Amino acid sequence: MKTYVVEVTNGPFQEVDVTKPEPRPGQVLVRICASGVNPLDTKIRAGEAHHAKQPLPAVLGLDMAGIVEAKGPGVTEFQPGDEVFGMVGGVGGLQGTLAEFVVADVGLLAPKPKTLTMQQAAALPLATITTWEGLVDRAGVHAGQTVLVHAGVGGVGYAAVQIALAFGSKVFATVSSDKRSILDALGVVAIDRNAPVEEYIAEHTGGEGFDIVYDTLGGQVLDASFAAVKRYTGHVVSCLGWGMHSLAPLSFRAATYSGVFTLMPLLTGMHRAHHGEILQKAGNLAGQSQLKPLLAERRFGLDEIADAYSMVARGSRGKVVIEH
Repeated sequence: MKTYVVEVTNGPFQEVDVTKPEPRPGQVLVRICASGVNPLDTKIRAGEAHHAKQPLPAVLGLDMAGIVEAKGPGVTEFQPGDEVFGMVGGVGGLQGTLAEFVVADVGLLAPKPKTLTMQQAAALPLATITTWEGLVDRAGVHAGQTVLVHAGVGGVGYAAVQIALAFGSKVFATVSSDKRSILDALGVVAIDRNAPVEEYIAEHTGGEGFDIVYDTLGGQVLDASFAAVKRYTGHVVSCLGWGMHSLAPLSFRAATYSGVFTLMPLLTGMHRAHHGEILQKAGNLAGQSQLKPLLAERRFGLDEIADAYSMVARGSRGKVVIEH
């Protein structure tokens, strides 16, 4: 089978023929139809994501959608011909999705929603799992809450606003002025990303703060999140907690904080089945038209992988997907 290998930091994607792997017990072999490109993928290529533990040379790519080609001994969850999607590799020494085929643990996969194309499904896994673990697993989002999502049109942010809406929350999101209309179309209250915290919590919560704040950017935005959360019952979630942060503002509000590290099951082998469970539930939302990715306008093929990665590294509007 063909794979696309990066041998050195920021190196080209080289086509390499390797033996097609055989699925072991608990695994299936998937023919990849589309693979998503995340900012994390570009950081791994650039040597800037040591936490992903993916030494080069490597086949990169975390997300994919495809068709089950074969199954290992004892597998009953999927059959050849089933359409699936998931976050299956590209970290921890695991083969990534820039290849014709990938072997994946069945626990990492879910049936592809019939309402989504392969390209749309391949755009969802990392962002959706990261969102779900923060909003649902950690913060327990539910109807009637106020939820603030930072960078509401980013990969995780766009999934977060939709999932919060699906759970019945009133959703707010920070955004640049040129992307405000995207949130307006969803019924999300858009907040200028440069607005002072005191200003928008006064305007939208009467100064009380939000029940849940999801930080997707880290740095000063995480500090702002500590100041924007509701006293006593508020919960801040972050998937990017880089930097040095004072917890005093959070402590003075008697609120709580949770971190999300979506790669943990891939790196450790622990709790992998929960990823598949999340994607199955997210797939149900997609089937009810409550979850749909925002795709980049430009489409990419396997002969344009470098261009796709460059676009993501610069900052793309919408999720970049490579069609196989």
